[in-house]
Amino acid sequence: MANLALDAKKQNTYDAIVIGSGISGGWAAKELCEKGLKTIVLERGRDIKHIADYSTAMMNPWDFEHRGQVPLDIRSQYPKGRAAFLREETLPFALKDGVQPFVEEKPFTWTRGYHVGGKSLMWARQTQRWSDLDFEGPKRDGFAVDWPIRYADIAPWYSHVEKFAGISGNKDGLQELPDGEFLTPIELNCVEQHLKKVLIKEYDNKRHVIQGRCAHVTDPKPIHTQQGRAKCQHRNLCNRGCPYGGYFSSNASTLPWAAKTGNMTLRPFSTVHSIIFDEKLNKASGVRVVDTNTKEMIEYYARIIFVNGSALNSNLILLNSISNRFPNGLGNDNGLLGKFIAWHNYRGKISAEYDGFLDKTTDGKNPSNGYVPRFRNLFSQETDFLRGYAAGIGAGRGSSSSREGIGEDLKNSLLFPKINNHWGVSSWMMGECIPIEKNHVRLHETLKDPYGIPQLVTSAEWTDNDAKMVQDYMEQFTEMFTKAGFRNIKAVDTKSNPGADIHEMGGVRMGNDPKTSMLNKWNALHLCKNVFVTDGACMTSTGTQNPSITYMAFTARAANYAVSEMKKKNL
Repeated sequence: MANLALDAKKQNTYDAIVIGSGISGGWAAKELCEKGLKTIVLERGRDIKHIADYSTAMMNPWDFEHRGQVPLDIRSQYPKGRAAFLREETLPFALKDGVQPFVEEKPFTWTRGYHVGGKSLMWARQTQRWSDLDFEGPKRDGFAVDWPIRYADIAPWYSHVEKFAGISGNKDGLQELPDGEFLTPIELNCVEQHLKKVLIKEYDNKRHVIQGRCAHVTDPKPIHTQQGRAKCQHRNLCNRGCPYGGYFSSNASTLPWAAKTGNMTLRPFSTVHSIIFDEKLNKASGVRVVDTNTKEMIEYYARIIFVNGSALNSNLILLNSISNRFPNGLGNDNGLLGKFIAWHNYRGKISAEYDGFLDKTTDGKNPSNGYVPRFRNLFSQETDFLRGYAAGIGAGRGSSSSREGIGEDLKNSLLFPKINNHWGVSSWMMGECIPIEKNHVRLHETLKDPYGIPQLVTSAEWTDNDAKMVQDYMEQFTEMFTKAGFRNIKAVDTKSNPGADIHEMGGVRMGNDPKTSMLNKWNALHLCKNVFVTDGACMTSTGTQNPSITYMAFTARAANYAVSEMKKKNL
């Protein structure tokens, strides 16, 4: 029996374990496998193979039984917080109630992607770099601990991932939003360009409208064709999965690349229970996994472990990884694990109409939008709130058809819709939430999920700083829209729940001091240096940028460091 146990352990032993197959997990797999490490990627959901499993990607509106609408009896099976967004075309990626129940101590909207590729199949594909204004923000303003890195540390890794992923954008030359390795940009339309010119003139070149930097292959390079990816078709059906590989996802890009090395083992239906800590070696030795089909507990072993389960689940895994050495969670001597959870503030929205450019309309579809980089509190504290906000911006001129009449008149009305007599303009804010200690997650003392894992308790709420930021966004954008000649301006605070933006971050934050942070500058746990956390859980502060490109860069950097340390026999 002893020999059988040894054989089973040997069979389940790898060089590296990656927990999660989403944006950061896919990058960990790619980098580790390229460097020759035998790597197992653990995904709690089902497998989704690129192209083959995008079941709705090529369907027309009339191919859906309910023309895209989800019947109430089916809608009721999904969490209330996201049910309003359910569509027949995206139902294959939606998570039903009961799969992973959690306790909302305060209202919190938690969106998850439990399938191979995770939320990389569901994201908005916006990719803006951070600058030193972001990395230095906590030290300057005192709202969080100092980041252990600066832009110079991460800039080469931004370039590394951008070239591979394929990022469309302009070289805008803005200090607050560094330029990257861009493919051919997608143009702003005439109304967006009009707003851009007005802001430059009216605000002394201190406020800008730029084309959104997005993970779309607009001009395929050899590295993209080698991945089997093609030019973006501008279908704007991205949330179904792209059979062309036109936008970046783990499924179309990093996971197949890792698989080509022959070093990757992908195991779906594998919910990670906890990380195993070897107290004799003073490091992690593996993970415990619950097979989601059989409920069997299985152990896998490796020299290094990358935790990329998505921010809140990564917190959950570490909190549940208890041992005699770490009774409160892996690496949690300082008691900070799960604390200082933050997200982005999308509460502010504004809409308007414009009567100019009536001789023009748009041609084709833009898979991205315009973007207004942060302009508040950049170089000095000028408001009564800390930090600031960026914003999305979009303009369009739609059309409508009369459904009155019969016969040929009705047919012609439907076939030749009339263009609206005005342009519509809209914007939505993305504010930086300040991490505070009382916003946290923890394990419930008694409630378990279907796999015997403690349920996560979310305890997070908006602060006065968030409310002031929303008010400022509405005032400033009302003023900017007015200066641009827009009319019928309507600004609202949606008062959406925390988490509704899907950008949850923190709980396992980076820092220089083990007393005030969980991870070092290489994303390794201070107290367990062969465990790396490179998804949203690692974030010390949130910035105003969409975070995914930063997770990718952190992951590639940490993976290459881990391999280097393994070669030196330091891990």
